[in-house]
This record gives sequence, structure tokens and C-alpha cells, in this order.
Amino acid sequence: MEQFLDLVSYPIHDLESGRGRELVESCRSELAQRGMFNLYDFVRPAALAKCIGDVRPAIETASFTHKRQHNIYFLPHVPDLAPDHPALRVCETVNHTVCADQITESLVCRLYHWPPFAAFLAATMDKTGLFAMDDPLAGANVMTYRDGEALNWHFDRSEFTTTLLLQAPDAGGEFQYRSNLRTDDDPNYDGVARLLVGNDPEIQTMPVTAGTLNVFKGKNTAHRVTPVVGPMERIIAVFSYYERPGVRFSDEERIGFYGRAS
Repeated sequence: MEQFLDLVSYPIHDLESGRGRELVESCRSELAQRGMFNLYDFVRPAALAKCIGDVRPAIETASFTHKRQHNIYFLPHVPDLAPDHPALRVCETVNHTVCADQITESLVCRLYHWPPFAAFLAATMDKTGLFAMDDPLAGANVMTYRDGEALNWHFDRSEFTTTLLLQAPDAGGEFQYRSNLRTDDDPNYDGVARLLVGNDPEIQTMPVTAGTLNVFKGKNTAHRVTPVVGPMERIIAVFSYYERPGVRFSDEERIGFYGRAS
């Protein structure tokens, strides 16, 4: 992996070394203080260019266009709220998804199944271990956002989200987030409503460059990607790991996420 990744700056393959331990501690500190960490230029430029070339045919000819109207919870209803509550304001998300089985030889899938990568992520998240999904479609996906398309406000289902930006657009496509908008004990529906109308001064925008690995605690932090502007697409890989082996999506979930069950 050394020819693809900057393992000098980020020795994720050698966590027992002094520099490896320092990296893990730095990432843990960033997660605790900011709810995320970034490894900028994690992928070497030549490897990044090749990776984009490897996944682009699938993006252009075989990606699943996922267009949906949703609220910030991605739920049809919230028992505590009336249907017209402003926290349930409906927005739209559009992206184009490539599944793992369409890009098996790409750097995205090779990195996903490289044991040191999962071990590094587990260490930064203070987990005993993380396991790749036992699902041919899920696990490592590539999402593309084209002109006018966006990932709208939402909370993540999982505690952590791991992404690798493969290509940044010329404009738009910015990652915005509002840390700790809710807690496990307080849903803060009024605060959610204020966020959705743009009345929250604590919204932050994070500039991300291609080749950046991002780990983010999104369960209680609302976040979105603003609409892409221009012909240059936003292309991002999303990695999903679990604390137990053998996790697979149901056929219903695969159809919902990818438009097919197998």
C-alpha cells in the first residue's frame, strides 16, 4: 500500500511504533474535541488519479441514481412529533451510487479489505476491532454528486462514518455540520427546526481536498453536503465497518440503497 498511501506521514500500518501511537492519539484527541479527524493527502496524487479512472466507467454507465425526499431523520414519521412540526421539514438528496461488486479491483475496495486500515480505524475509535461487511454490494461504495445535486441535512445511523474524497467539485459540494445538535437523551427538536431554516450560528463549513480521509461522529451531529456547482463532480468513497463479523444488508435494504438485491 505504500505506493498508494502516504504511510510516512500516516503510519497506519505500524501502530506499535512511536509515530504510529502518536498518530492514533492525535486522531482520538481530534474526535473528542471536534467530533472528527482528517488525514489530508492520505492518498498519493498518482494513485488518486488512477483510482478515479478505475471507478469512472462504473459511475458513468452503471451507477444507481438515488433520489429521495426525506426529513433529517430519514424516517417516515417521528412518534414524538406532529407531521407538520418544523423539525420534520422535507428536503431532497440526489446521488449516484457505485457498489463494491462493480469496483472490486479499485483502490477503494483494496483499502477497505486491507487489515491495517480497519485496525487503525478501530484504534482511533477506541474499539476492540472492526470488521468489513460480508455483503458483495455494501461495505465500500462510491457516491457521485453532479451539478445541482446534494446530500441534505441528516443524522447518521452509525456512530462513526469514514469517507475518502476522490474528487472535489470546482464549487459547492461543501461539507457543513453542526456539532452535538442533539444528545441520546435530548432530541432538541426546536434546535433542529432552527437549523433547517438556516437560523443556527454554530453551523461550520469544512473545506476538504481530494485525497483526504475523514472520520466523523455523525450520530448526534447534523451534517450535509451543499449542492455541487459546475461540471466537475464530487466523488467520494464511503467505508462501512461493524464491530461484529458477518454483517449483511437485507434484500429490502439493498434495493433501497442500490436499486437491486444482488
